[in-house]
Amino acid sequence: MPLLLVMALLLAGDGWAAGRHGPQSARDYLSHALDVMETRSVRRDQVDWTHLRREAFTRAESARTPSDTYPVIAQALKDLGDRHSYFLTSTEAAIQRQGQEDTFPGLTGRRLPHALGYLALPAVGGARETRDTYVRQGRAAVKEVERNGNACGWIIDLRQNEGGLVGPMFAVAAPFLGEGKVGAFVFADGTSTPWSVKNRRPELNGEQSPWGAADPLRTPDPPVAVLTDGRTASSAEALLVAFRGRPGTRTFGAESRGVPTGIEGFPLSDGAVIALTTARDADRTDRVYDEAIPPDQNVPTVRADIGTDRDEVVKAAAQWLQEVAGGRGCEPPPAPPDSR
Repeated sequence: MPLLLVMALLLAGDGWAAGRHGPQSARDYLSHALDVMETRSVRRDQVDWTHLRREAFTRAESARTPSDTYPVIAQALKDLGDRHSYFLTSTEAAIQRQGQEDTFPGLTGRRLPHALGYLALPAVGGARETRDTYVRQGRAAVKEVERNGNACGWIIDLRQNEGGLVGPMFAVAAPFLGEGKVGAFVFADGTSTPWSVKNRRPELNGEQSPWGAADPLRTPDPPVAVLTDGRTASSAEALLVAFRGRPGTRTFGAESRGVPTGIEGFPLSDGAVIALTTARDADRTDRVYDEAIPPDQNVPTVRADIGTDRDEVVKAAAQWLQEVAGGRGCEPPPAPPDSR
């Protein structure tokens, strides 16, 4: 399974797609959708499937076509209780496949005082061209920060990132994560699929991402401050988890949304898609996450201050980076005023 598709919408077909040889009845369509959920849901062992199925078929008793069951399937996904699964109609799925962006206004890199680097990674989705553009712009932002000298510490800002495709984010962030295993997906049956970085290129279960290796940082293994807030969700939480357990790393801001889980897309016979939570995220120490992730240091985020000199979260992160990276060329933090 390609890394860029994990924890996002898998809109290509797979072995679960049904009804390829002809139209399905509403009942068969709904039954197949429920079969997918029962077999692959990360919560499959915690759900009363007899009750869930009975409720779903009761709601769908007047359905005559597959599309009549859409609201029923959407409700069943909510009833799973994983807070992440959702349903896309055939029209919505087609729009997702075709989505494309040429620029990402929230993807910014800049050099801060005291030889610190700042990189904000927003959400990304859509077509292959969009993903390629994101990786190219993200890596260029890192190079621009270091154009006039090394950065002895970095701030990685995941605030406002509500998820999407994880692969492009990992491709940009790979040089900061370090080499080797950085996390894993853990499935309902206890099996896991590791995420790792090899020569600054992310891999999923040994399969490399399509973007090649990122350039090395001018300061290897710098201290990193990761910023989060209540909008940091899904694949952004996966990247947050990948930083957990990394030496020289501290998180700032507010707790994340609370859906650090992996989504797979299961196409149905008419092009609609079940976006189903099939795995939980685990960090490099094998700790598994399934709820909001608190920061190491709570600092309130004022949305209007993001990107300005008033951003208290960035100030707190920069202060810590100066303290831990002073030996690498960062200027020391200012001394407290003399109270005598």
